[in-house]
Amino acid sequence: MHLQNLLLQKNKKVMSSELGVRNEIKTPNSELNTPTFRFIADAMLGRLARWLRMLGFDTLYYSDKSDASLLKIARQQDRFILTRDTHFLQFKNLSDFLLVSSNNTLEQLIETITALNIKEFSISRCTKCNGVLVGSVERERVKGLVPEHIYMHFDKFLKCEDCGSIYWEGSHMKRFRETIRRISGLTFKNEKPAVN
Repeated sequence: MHLQNLLLQKNKKVMSSELGVRNEIKTPNSELNTPTFRFIADAMLGRLARWLRMLGFDTLYYSDKSDASLLKIARQQDRFILTRDTHFLQFKNLSDFLLVSSNNTLEQLIETITALNIKEFSISRCTKCNGVLVGSVERERVKGLVPEHIYMHFDKFLKCEDCGSIYWEGSHMKRFRETIRRISGLTFKNEKPAVN
């Protein structure tokens, strides 16, 4: 599906079954104002998983798990499955999944946020490990942990509490956020330093 067609359909709550989405998507919240979805993405959606993390969504990704393993983890941890695998259509009593149709990561992201009626994002997840980003870290505490030019030009930093990765509001994240706003009309909650 082309991005233009996705944009035309962005106000629909549930996308058509031609896109591989179940006609009834069960959502944890009818009005999604914060990132409350917890996702698990299959092996074909690694970049989408990273982008969802950039938007603050708790998103697991495994490149080596079977469908049965993904399903087991999703049920144990109450996660919504994102997949490109049509095999999931054959599972009975499975409604917490989205069959993503596009090969393009940006289109996949728009398809996901449109189908699930997501309205707002909050930067709060590490793109590398899915850990939670800890609030403002003092500039002095990141000296030697980030490139010198970054240290000299930025004052606000976030740190992943799991892997220790340091994040700052660089041009990459600003462009990403502006692209998401322009395409989807969605908003970011609590503008903060974010992923680079």
